[in-house]
Amino acid sequence: MRQENHVDILKQHLKTSVRKLKLGGKWVFQMDNDPKHTSKVVAKWLKDNKVKVLEWPSQSPYLNPIEHLWAELKKRVRATRPTNLTQLHQLCQKEWAKIPPTYCGKLVEGYLKRLTQVKPF
Repeated sequence: MRQENHVDILKQHLKTSVRKLKLGGKWVFQMDNDPKHTSKVVAKWLKDNKVKVLEWPSQSPYLNPIEHLWAELKKRVRATRPTNLTQLHQLCQKEWAKIPPTYCGKLVEGYLKRLTQVKPF
C-alpha cells in the first residue's frame, strides 16, 4: 500500500468510525511506525484534521490488538491452504466472520498488560 492509499483510507473511515463508536473527543489514534503511516502526506492530513496520535516507539513489539487479530486470521487461513486469489479472498471473509467478538474483547483487555511490559508506568 502507498502512503496516498493510507490517506484515502483515513479520509473515508477514521471520522466515520469515531462517530459510530461514539468516542466523542476523548480518543487517540494509534498506528505503528510503518513508513506509509509516518509519511509527510499522512502527518499533514492528521495534523490538518486535528487527530491526536499516540507516540509509538520504533522497533516495538506488536502492541496494537489488531496485529494479533491479523495473526489469528492468518493462522486460520494457512490451515486451509487456498490455491488461488479467489479462494484466498473467500476464505479470508469466511474465517473473519468466524472470529467471535469475545476474542477481540480479550485482545483489547490485554492491551494494558502488553503496554506496561514495554513501558512501565
